[in-house]
Amino acid sequence: MATIEEALEIERLERDIFRGASTKTQLPRTFGGQVAGQALVSAVRTVEPRFQVHSLHGYFLRPGNPQEPTVYQVERIRDGRSFCTRRVTGIQDGAAIFTMSASFHVGDQGPEHQDDMPDVPMPEDLPDASTTMTPERLWAMREWEHWDIRMVPQENVSRRDGVVSQQQVWFRYRHLLPDDPLVHVCTLAYMSDMTLLGSSKVIHPDEPTQNASLDHAMWFLRPFRADEWLLYDQSSPSAGFGRGLTGGKIFTRDGKLVAAVVQEGLIRTMRED
Repeated sequence: MATIEEALEIERLERDIFRGASTKTQLPRTFGGQVAGQALVSAVRTVEPRFQVHSLHGYFLRPGNPQEPTVYQVERIRDGRSFCTRRVTGIQDGAAIFTMSASFHVGDQGPEHQDDMPDVPMPEDLPDASTTMTPERLWAMREWEHWDIRMVPQENVSRRDGVVSQQQVWFRYRHLLPDDPLVHVCTLAYMSDMTLLGSSKVIHPDEPTQNASLDHAMWFLRPFRADEWLLYDQSSPSAGFGRGLTGGKIFTRDGKLVAAVVQEGLIRTMRED
């Protein structure tokens, strides 16, 4: 399967128009993390190097065809001294499949605080997915063979009072990535769509549903490396009307909070037809 470099590869067609590569996949539609990651790479290519991504907000409008490339049109909404903003639209066959706003910041000084990382088993104390060959894990391992993903068993999840549906996942990219911080940011944007919607199904394990990401928001808070272990602390505060709201905090293994994610997804009861 595709490496992250292949999955995020884009070609510049015009000053603000890019084409993202299609990659080998088992999925019937383009993986949402790949679309978001390619859109973010496109936006990054239009800003000065002194600006770093600090947030993105995207909507998945139509399923993408994984056999076809996606064209990304970037709009330069604002270029300021401290912040700049880009809007990106992903297009296939003349129709928008994804739209995203991304904001960039040069960085400033100010007060600092963060939540504590939950007390969970360390990744080396959990089995590699390749050693737990259930059909679901085998399928996922093939699709994302370049990622080491380790689920914290539900009996070991660090519980919080009043939080109804929780899931915790350790992950890292298996291969060494370049030192460029933007490479790690775009890699994490790709990865952030993986497993998150599953937190809405934790307390409904036997209910068959049709699942798809609807929108995705992400904030990058501190430097990190995507080829080192990161803990994705996920929860779903609400589900109803065929939609599930999910959120996640991403920590380094030494407890630094490096990103936050909120996503709503389709979890519609399967219909007989």
